[in-house]
Amino acid sequence: MQTLFNLTDLITWVVVIVIFLGIVLPQMFKIMREYERAVVFRLGKFYMTKGPGLIILIPFIDKIERVDLRVLTINVDKQEIITKDNVTVHVDAITFFRVVDAEKAIINVEQYHAATTWLAQTTLRSVLGQAELDELLAERDKINRQIQEIIDQHTDAWGIKVVTVEVRDVVLPESMQRAMAQQAEMERERRAKVINAQGEFQAAAKLVEAGKMIEQTPVALQLRFLQTMSEIGDESSTHTFLPIPMNFLEAFKPTIQDASGKKATANVDPGDMDMDDPGIETKSSGKKSGGSESGQSGKKSGGSRKKSGGGSKEE
Repeated sequence: MQTLFNLTDLITWVVVIVIFLGIVLPQMFKIMREYERAVVFRLGKFYMTKGPGLIILIPFIDKIERVDLRVLTINVDKQEIITKDNVTVHVDAITFFRVVDAEKAIINVEQYHAATTWLAQTTLRSVLGQAELDELLAERDKINRQIQEIIDQHTDAWGIKVVTVEVRDVVLPESMQRAMAQQAEMERERRAKVINAQGEFQAAAKLVEAGKMIEQTPVALQLRFLQTMSEIGDESSTHTFLPIPMNFLEAFKPTIQDASGKKATANVDPGDMDMDDPGIETKSSGKKSGGSESGQSGKKSGGSRKKSGGGSKEE
C-alpha cells in the first residue's frame, strides 16, 4: 500500500510539472522570424525591442507585440473626387509602406495599418482636388510623388516609411470622354493642316529657287520642256500638242536703237526704260520725232514763203 501511495504521488507531481512547463515555457521562450521584431513590455512599461531569433522572457511579467517589417500594401478604395476644373472623376490608388521603427509603430499609434489606410484616402482626395483633369491624366508621376511625400511626412512619427503611391485608375464620365475624343480629333486635323501648309510653303520656296536657276540658265527650261514632252508621250492617253521653239517669244520683245543706230533686242520692260536718254530711242519715238520735225520744218517754210510774198506786195 505504501508503494502504491508513493507511485500515485510521483505521477501527480509529474503531471503538475508537465502542466507547469507547458504553461511557462511558451511564455518564457519566443522565436522571432527574420522579418519580425518583438516590442517587449515589462510590467506595462516599454523595455526593449528584441529579435530576430530566440528571445527569453520572464513569464507573466513580460508581454510582447509582434511587428512585421516587410513592405505592406494598402488598397485605397475608389473615391469620388471633384478636380480643380470642376470635373467629377472616380479614382483609386495603392500604397506601399513598411515599418522602420517597431517601437514607434506600437507606442505612438493604436493600429498603424488602419491609420495609414485612412491617411492615404484623405491625402488622395486632398491632392487630386487641387489638380486639374489634364494634369491628373498627363502628370501622373508628379501627383504620385506629391501624395507619397505628404503621407510620409505624417507617418514619420509613427515609424512608418511610405515606399511609393500609385494612382491606379481614373474613371471619367461618358460626356467627358466624348468631349476629349472630339478634342483629340480636332487636334489631329489641326496638325494635318499645319503639315500641309508647311509642305506648300516648302514647295513654293523650291519653285522660287528653280525659277532663279532657270533664269540664270535658259537651257534648263528647254530641257524641262523636253522632259515634259517625254512624260506626256509615256502615258496611255492620247494628247495632241504643238512644240514651239523657246526663242519664238523673242520676236515679241521690244527692239531699241543704240547710239550708233543699230537695232538691238531689249530684255527689259519698255516701261522701265528711261525715255529721256538721248542715246536710246524707240521706233515709235523716232517716228513721232521725225513726224514732228518734218511738220515743224514745213510750217517754218510756209511761214517764210508767206513773209516773202507779203514783202513783194509792199514793194
